[in-house]
Formats: sequence, C-alpha cells, structure tokens
Amino acid sequence: MWLKLAVVAFVFLNASCLAKETPPKVQVYSRYPGEYGKDNVLICYVSGFHPPDITIELLKNGQEIPGATQTDLAFEQGWFFHLTKYVNFKPQSGEVYTCKVRHLKETKVYTWEPDM
Repeated sequence: MWLKLAVVAFVFLNASCLAKETPPKVQVYSRYPGEYGKDNVLICYVSGFHPPDITIELLKNGQEIPGATQTDLAFEQGWFFHLTKYVNFKPQSGEVYTCKVRHLKETKVYTWEPDM
C-alpha cells in the first residue's frame, strides 16, 4: 500500500517539476469582420501557458469593458492551459480595443486590429 502511494507521489512530483514556466500565446480577434457601428464580439484567446496563474481583461480605450465572460480554465496535453474571454461590443472609429494579460508577474497588452 505504502509503495503504491510513494510511486503515485513520485510520478506527480516528477511531472510537476517537468512543467516549467511558459508564457501565454495571445490572439485578439472579433467574431465577425470588424465594421464600425455594427454589433460584434471581441475575443481574447490565451493558450499554451503554465502555470495557470493568469488574469485577462478586455479594455476599450484602457478601461475594462463590463459584462465580459470567461471560459473555465482548460488543461491541455503537456501541462499547458488555455482560456478565452469575450464580450459583446460595437466598434467605433478612433477607439482602441485591447486584451490585457497578466501571467505570473508579467503583464502585456494586445491590440485588436479591425478588418477595415
């Protein structure tokens, strides 16, 4: 019995040590082609990161957009994770839409590029 528990603990600890810190890959896009004044969905897809210590914010002109929804943290093969955050929006000319991602102690901002 103790041997089985020791083997399980060893496997878990060994796998945890193999999973090193990996920064996220970030994609910011809209559900439909970007068109000013038309309803759309702003999406920020964050993938391939470890550990899962992460926060995502969707911003309009540097201010958080209210009502955003975030998926549950999903686990991928190889000890990596992914998340998606999205919000309904109506892009306007001159406004800047971004996704702010904090992973561990590093924060980066990614800008949505409209298709116009």
